[in-house]
Amino acid sequence: MMKAQTEVEIHEVLANRRSPRSLDSTAVLPKEDLLAILEAARWAPSANNGQPWRFFVGNRGDAVFTQILDSLASFNQGWAHRSSTLVLVAGVHTRADGTPNKGFLYDCGLAVSQMVFEVHHRGYVAHQMTGFDASKAAENLGVESSLTPVAVISIGTQAPSEQLQGAMLEREIAPRERKELSEIVIKGLPN
Repeated sequence: MMKAQTEVEIHEVLANRRSPRSLDSTAVLPKEDLLAILEAARWAPSANNGQPWRFFVGNRGDAVFTQILDSLASFNQGWAHRSSTLVLVAGVHTRADGTPNKGFLYDCGLAVSQMVFEVHHRGYVAHQMTGFDASKAAENLGVESSLTPVAVISIGTQAPSEQLQGAMLEREIAPRERKELSEIVIKGLPN
């Protein structure tokens, strides 16, 4: 993997993190690693400790994996079938008192971030997707109406990029790029 060209030193897991599509279709995610990945997400910060994230976890070959895969956009299906594990992230969009939970998406994002950090720390790779049909995922998995499907996370072992073709290969080998800090820090960027 190519290390990000950061302006200042950051944690090596973050500097080396990528979202590859080229995955080893024979690799299996051991139970201990999957539990640690989910545990990392469990301990994410959460507004009022509401912990609105919910996970539907499928391992390649089981029904949950197939149901999640079926909900992905065709482009994502073209590579995600090689994942060891697919996780549908859903969020509780209302509080216990029935009022809207305005921060549920933010909290779900924090949980996913910690999940992805742990994935890469353990030597695997993760690819986060919003290219899926939320209604189809909800129907396939029997997601309760109190939950909103937010994203799908592919977890696996990276394989050589040459197994991909066309646009997928181009994206896989493209350099990592990010906007400059000066573009995203509107006020207060240290000189």
